[in-house]
Amino acid sequence: MKRPGIQYSIMNPTGNITALVESEVERDRQASCARSIMQKHPEVEQVGFMRFGSHESGGESCLPELRMAGGEFCGNASMCAAALCVLRAAGMDPDGCAEGGPERTVSLKVSGSAEAVKVRLRREEDGSFSAGVLMPPAKDVGYGTFSCGGLKGELPVVRMEGISHVMIERGSPFFALLENTSSAARAVREFCGTLGADGLGLMFLEEKSDGLYLTPLVYIPGSDTIFWEHSCASGSAAAGMYMARKHGGPVDLAFREPGGTLRAAAGGEDGETWLYGRTYLVSEHIL
Repeated sequence: MKRPGIQYSIMNPTGNITALVESEVERDRQASCARSIMQKHPEVEQVGFMRFGSHESGGESCLPELRMAGGEFCGNASMCAAALCVLRAAGMDPDGCAEGGPERTVSLKVSGSAEAVKVRLRREEDGSFSAGVLMPPAKDVGYGTFSCGGLKGELPVVRMEGISHVMIERGSPFFALLENTSSAARAVREFCGTLGADGLGLMFLEEKSDGLYLTPLVYIPGSDTIFWEHSCASGSAAAGMYMARKHGGPVDLAFREPGGTLRAAAGGEDGETWLYGRTYLVSEHIL
């Protein structure tokens, strides 16, 4: 009997092209499945595996689940997964409509986060989704000492559940890594090992006259991938948390990234960090 193909969808959250596998794939086969998809679609920067929620008569509803190929947390993929739940009419909170508008709320379990992740969605006229993700809180916002290729110094570190991010601002000697891709790749691997993180992003931050620019380099040991990502939601949220700590108060910042703009609101009295962006379905495939 011929085995049915693996169904997956490709989505675009601010250029951080994400493939979401909708078929059941055993955990020990997910890494190889992800590699196959990324080989077939070189534009894909990350792959996640979905399990849609269900509601059985007389029982409790189950939240949809997203597991990234490397077991890390990903804010952009969380947006995509929530939007896909809406498109597939699965996992929707029936009470999630905001007053005065068609906003809906989806809660889902995401790898790298102990708590369910809440995503607010608004369907736009062009079929895309505006999304806000309530990001998991940082475990710590501090500093670490790093060395690579003759460079040594302290850098801000935002440790999050499922992934950590190192902030590299212009003025730091490490900012030169932005122009040396091989040295940057070596650095992100070494820094990840130093921190013992599940995944690590190097967030190159630069303030210019027309706004804040962020260039993300992300390494995930579990899937053995390194990407100069077009956008990074968790990295943007971490940058917002860092800037709030640095300036001693709440911030609402737009980060201009290679794939577009993400906005992070952090440091308010409620202690929450919201990450705002957009996503849309690009195509559907069978592997």
